[in-house]
Amino acid sequence: MLNADVVIIGGGATGAGILRDLCLRGVKAILVERGDLGCGTSSRFHGLLHSGARYAVRDRNAAIECIEENQILRKIAKSCVEPISSIFIRTPEDDPDYEGQWVSACRAAGISAKPLTVEEALQMEPNLSPKIKSAYLCPGAAIDGFRLLWHIFDSAKKLGGQVLTYTNVISIDSCNGVVEGVTVQDKYAGTTYKIGCKYLINATGPWCARVASLAGIDINIKPSKGTLIAFNHRISTNVIHRLHKPDNADIFVPHGTVTILGTTSMDADPDDNSTTQAEVAEMMAIGRATFENLDSYRILRVFAGCRPLYAGDNKNASGRAVSRDFVALEHGPRDGLQNFMSVCGGKFTTHRQMAEKVCDIVCPILGNHTPCSTARISLDHDPDPELMEKARQVFPSYGTKLSFNRQGADRFAEIVKKISQDSDQGEIICECENVTRAEIEMVAKESTTHSISDLRRRTRLGMGTCQGTFCTYRAVGTVQEVTDTWTGNTKDLFKEFLEARWKGIRPVMWGNQIKDVELTRGIYEVSLNINHESDTTRQFAAAAGSAAVEAQTAAGAAKAAGAGAAEAGKTKDLKIKVHRKASKSSQEAK
Repeated sequence: MLNADVVIIGGGATGAGILRDLCLRGVKAILVERGDLGCGTSSRFHGLLHSGARYAVRDRNAAIECIEENQILRKIAKSCVEPISSIFIRTPEDDPDYEGQWVSACRAAGISAKPLTVEEALQMEPNLSPKIKSAYLCPGAAIDGFRLLWHIFDSAKKLGGQVLTYTNVISIDSCNGVVEGVTVQDKYAGTTYKIGCKYLINATGPWCARVASLAGIDINIKPSKGTLIAFNHRISTNVIHRLHKPDNADIFVPHGTVTILGTTSMDADPDDNSTTQAEVAEMMAIGRATFENLDSYRILRVFAGCRPLYAGDNKNASGRAVSRDFVALEHGPRDGLQNFMSVCGGKFTTHRQMAEKVCDIVCPILGNHTPCSTARISLDHDPDPELMEKARQVFPSYGTKLSFNRQGADRFAEIVKKISQDSDQGEIICECENVTRAEIEMVAKESTTHSISDLRRRTRLGMGTCQGTFCTYRAVGTVQEVTDTWTGNTKDLFKEFLEARWKGIRPVMWGNQIKDVELTRGIYEVSLNINHESDTTRQFAAAAGSAAVEAQTAAGAAKAAGAGAAEAGKTKDLKIKVHRKASKSSQEAK
């Protein structure tokens, strides 16, 4: 049995922030997450670090919180934040009266909104529609949610925090109206055990109501699904907002090498992250008012996540009618169960502030009066100049800074050491994101890594333009060589990852995307023969076949690749060996 002062349920931004805050105050804390860290809502948003301008008219307090936290995160998490600006534009479809209200509201909230002429706006962002009527320059930023979460968890672990992934809470244990701990089950080990605690925090976002129900408590959570579209390049340099009341498909966020268009708002089950062609069509239609040539830009994929909206006593509220504020529900005075709290609502941008307020409530109950320090203690470490110079000498291409930002100073130093000692460790496994063999090997060996999807969240493997087509088989081959602790055979590793990628591609299969799908099918079904009877490959085949005219070029390539299919078909499971002595990308099945 494990014991801690505080147990936190939920490994997203809220749970991560609470864990780090508690650890900095000297509180012994354990976080449990039923899946991988950051696999829920915190990784399924548009990557916008809000300035608050979007909320200025409707909710001044939320706007003020956003601009304050925007400035704090820019300072303490520099490697996770791209400090770009936001441009708010009014199109002919937008209410001109709202513009005046918005300018006044931004001024009242302390948010800069500098007027731009239409000519200035178009000079800054040439792809914008020339029909726009007005524009304003505001603070803004893009933030890498995965990267920030991993930096937070690494910081908490160094301070003594404990994180248990793939660990599901199956009961909340109490005695005489006081929570005493939880009973959990390890997904991979299959073991069930108890974790004792003095205080329990439910930080599971849209799943808050489900977790609270384990203690017989009802919470009116309204999960609101938001769908987002990822384009394969940066359409704009800055974040682009429509100047109107918050609505669907009115934000374009340049994020790394892509652009994300978001979002929608509809009631949904929190486990439902499915997307449809109808949603894509609606969002594209709205988005054309911002970028007239939107249809000419290639879509990479579509994805969705659920917001954890708290509706309080309003049983009929839904969607954008529900407040984005956060609430800390103390279940002692509310429901008669002491030492238990549920954290509901809120936004990714304000997760640090939410954690501070939660810990300010919990810590005095534990007799701890240490003040919060998360706003001033950096999550980053400046790179050692000598190390960076050495890295530039051994690292391939431009991957030095990318790897440092992804993995942090300590891990990056280990990666540089591995490549310096063995040049083969510098082999590029994922060309889109410049991920080296050394980085893949290091992350694959960690106890919290169980799948290619886990690798993706830690390294961005498969998140670039090819969506895993060219890096998945390289990664699987590398994993096979360095670890035997992963569950499932090679075929399962391929299937799980490709199915996840396929889920986001299927709703946007038109034009050049059809050709890419056929190429992927040619590589994995024809050449590598990964379980040709599976649902995944049948879907690929059916979709590609229905668009044969559009996919002639890729189909020809796949046909040529099929020359060795008969021989490959004799193998029920694959063992992939990565050829180091040949060219960087050469592979063979054996």
